[in-house]
Amino acid sequence: MPKSFLSTLTGSFSTGAAENPTVAMVEAAYRHHGLDIRYINCEVPPDLLGDAVRGARAMGWVGFNCSLPHKVTVIEHLDGLGESAEIMGAVNCAVRRGDQLIGENTDGKGFLKSLMEKIDPRGKSVVMFGAGGAARAIGVELALAGATRIVVVNRGVERGQTLVDLLNTRTEATAEFAAWSGPYAIPDGTDIVVNATSIGLYPDVDGRLDIDLDTLKPGMVVADVIVNPPKTNILRDAEARGCTVVDGLGMLINQGVIGIKYWTGVDADPTVMRDTLTEIFGASD
Repeated sequence: MPKSFLSTLTGSFSTGAAENPTVAMVEAAYRHHGLDIRYINCEVPPDLLGDAVRGARAMGWVGFNCSLPHKVTVIEHLDGLGESAEIMGAVNCAVRRGDQLIGENTDGKGFLKSLMEKIDPRGKSVVMFGAGGAARAIGVELALAGATRIVVVNRGVERGQTLVDLLNTRTEATAEFAAWSGPYAIPDGTDIVVNATSIGLYPDVDGRLDIDLDTLKPGMVVADVIVNPPKTNILRDAEARGCTVVDGLGMLINQGVIGIKYWTGVDADPTVMRDTLTEIFGASD
């Protein structure tokens, strides 16, 4: 049988693409599994997103990721949405199914898979800091996974209340808004604490969540979405108080695992991707 010189194509569309390590992680998995697939990291400004999606269609891409600032606006260029993407109104992964491009969201799914290694959110009480795109995705997936109470802590009232209303109307969870105007005290009975903000993200590595650290208690699981650095100050503070911590690498890695499964049907080895990110960021478990 003659060798094919036509690789299958996947990739990512974002603005600020040079800072996105997903290409290194995903291509490491492709190589490990002997897949003739490329992942092309593309800088796409907002006004050219439609052209990029049409180009992906024309070139037969089997799917692509969308990062900031395209997670909402990409929807108008797709043919349909998966369940959680439809609820949260955001897409970070497009998947070719037949002749259609369907929008999925692996942000929350990746976070949930990482969190489940430490705790099952079913029946649990959650405090989540932030109300942006990552928080919307995580909040919806936590609710769909059975979390019973989700407190959204945010400085902006409108955005925070919008997320609370979404969770209360579209899921079975009970959500409430808490204004973040000073050091926030984690309520007694909280099982899971999530930082879904950018506080602590490189280069602001000294950034700290404005919370009452004494209210972090042993038995709580504290999770962060930040990848760089993997061990943020909130995780260090939580660990020092006996909490179980979940870093942002797991979320990113599991996003890759889920995306590769969508695009290829292959169950990618997450250790290959973690090793790659560990080398990039100098991280350790």
